[in-house]
Order: sequence, then structure tokens, then C-alpha cells
Amino acid sequence: MNKQELIGQVADQSGLSKGDASKAVEAVFDSITGALKKGDEVRLVGFGTFSVSKRKASTGRNPRTGEPMTIKASTQPKFKAGKGLKDSVN
Repeated sequence: MNKQELIGQVADQSGLSKGDASKAVEAVFDSITGALKKGDEVRLVGFGTFSVSKRKASTGRNPRTGEPMTIKASTQPKFKAGKGLKDSVN
């Protein structure tokens, strides 16, 4: 399922127009992104938790040349599925 298909599903299930459903989906994504940028955690009970993880700088190897290179520190978004989501999939 891609983003447009998700918007279509939201519109069908909620009775909203596709334009309103698109705004709603975008608002959810923007809200989650904004919270993660601030370093906050987003917990959706029964669905899962979005969080931010910090990765330390490390040394790796260039796959083409084999020479060592530095991989800089970064911040990564993470998602951990909740019990309700896990149970519905299994």
C-alpha cells in the first residue's frame, strides 16, 4: 500500500472526501515527524511506538576500494510494534 492508497482507504472508511482524508493523513505524519524532531516519543496504544535512536560515529570500509572511512554519528527514527498490531498480524 502506498500513500495514495492509504488516503483512499481513510476516505472510504471515515466518509471523508479524498481531499479531507489527505489533509488528515498529512497532519498525522507531520505531527509524528515534529515530535520525533524534538526528541519526543509518540505512543499509540495498541499500534506501536515511534522513537528516536542516536547512533555513535563508527569506522567502516568503502565497499569499492576497501579503504577505511568514518561513518558520522546520526539520529535514526525507530518504530516498535505494539501488542495489538502484533496480534492482528499473527
